Amino acid sequence: MQNILDAILAASQSPGSASTEDFAALDLPESYRAVTVHKDEVDMFEGLEARDKDPRKSLHVEDVPLPELGPGEAYVAVMASAINYNTVWTSIFEPVSTFGFLERYGRLSELTKRHDLPYHVVGSDLAGVVLKTGPGVTKWKPGTEVVAHCLSVELEDPDGHDDTMLDPQQRIWGFETNFGGLAEIALVKSNQLMPKPAHLTWEEAASPGLVNSTAYRQLVSKNGGNMKQGDNVLIWGASGGLGGFATQYALNGGATPVCVVSNEEKAAIARSMGAELIINRSEEGYRFWKDEHTQDPQEWKRLGARIRELTGGEDIDIVFEHPGRETFGASVYVTRKGGIITTCASTSGYMHEYDNRYLWMNLKRIISSHFANYRESWEANRLIAKGMIHPTLSRTYGLHDVGQAALDVHKNAHQGKVGVLCLAPEEGLGVRDHEMRATHLDAINRFRGV
Repeated sequence: MQNILDAILAASQSPGSASTEDFAALDLPESYRAVTVHKDEVDMFEGLEARDKDPRKSLHVEDVPLPELGPGEAYVAVMASAINYNTVWTSIFEPVSTFGFLERYGRLSELTKRHDLPYHVVGSDLAGVVLKTGPGVTKWKPGTEVVAHCLSVELEDPDGHDDTMLDPQQRIWGFETNFGGLAEIALVKSNQLMPKPAHLTWEEAASPGLVNSTAYRQLVSKNGGNMKQGDNVLIWGASGGLGGFATQYALNGGATPVCVVSNEEKAAIARSMGAELIINRSEEGYRFWKDEHTQDPQEWKRLGARIRELTGGEDIDIVFEHPGRETFGASVYVTRKGGIITTCASTSGYMHEYDNRYLWMNLKRIISSHFANYRESWEANRLIAKGMIHPTLSRTYGLHDVGQAALDVHKNAHQGKVGVLCLAPEEGLGVRDHEMRATHLDAINRFRGV
């Protein structure tokens, strides 16, 4: 891998010094370092509560063989990646082992058999450099600096040709497919690639991918909340990896975010983004569940009253929902008549409960949202590249410490996004447009001060 890294570093220090042909001529290794989980360890946490399962025990950093390159695919040298909740779920084998995904994908075709292995290379974000492309790829050339979104589709069925997220073979790369981004080399479909924002470092550019695109579709796109100017948007976890982007989109789009956070440090981050209406859950003591089985509607009402106090008497137009079970009853209750609850992820539990009278009799809508299609991902990345939306990176680990990085996210001991250096030898590399970076430096570093 050293020859590949040397070429990338030389090209970044002397733009134009390496051509497409130079990168195409690089010798590729037979194997590369990657972060994996093992099929024979899926029962290692049996009997433990999810909160007690430790990703440091299940995530391995090891050499794996370079997979075959197929039509429409690309090898990318991964300079940096990031941790998402799907990597945490993979590492603790919940709600199911991801090896079932790989087995089903492997049955699809001779080519997809590559993915059905006794190990799973994880990770759904990357920033890096194209090394080689397969037959049929014309848009991307070796040497191009790229980021990748995590939508993998086959598009052989008609269903996905209006919205690729509806393709029956839609999968999340690095979670439901193999050869993900927490590695020195990743295998992606070429229609996952997008230009790397020139003013960002490798680790900054890698961090928005999954969560930024998810937030864009869930809140802005016509496939999600279809947010408009003047909307009141309730954002749970407003300074987190997902909520931090939702807050930025609300502010950029002329909406009013009502930001729910868990402590004063997180409230300060929301205010630094320009949000003014803040609800500190810990300080105000909301308890939406009396016990494991019983919700407390009085707490829903108390939250609704607090929202009206902040908004001057108005209710919520759109709820940006991702905690799931813990908050969903409250989210349905506080939404205005005819309003929208957009939901994804369910990090506090998938079995949602709510009082249907508040939904049904008030004509509210629950809209499910899952990642984003290529167009939505491209638009979200374009806004990053234009400096209109900024990364939420707070801390970066080396590849050898990926278990600790995943544990931080699992324990919610982090802000924004947690990055991982793969081939990049240190932080701060990869910036092309220093002038633009200087303009946005405070916003880029916003989450690092915590």
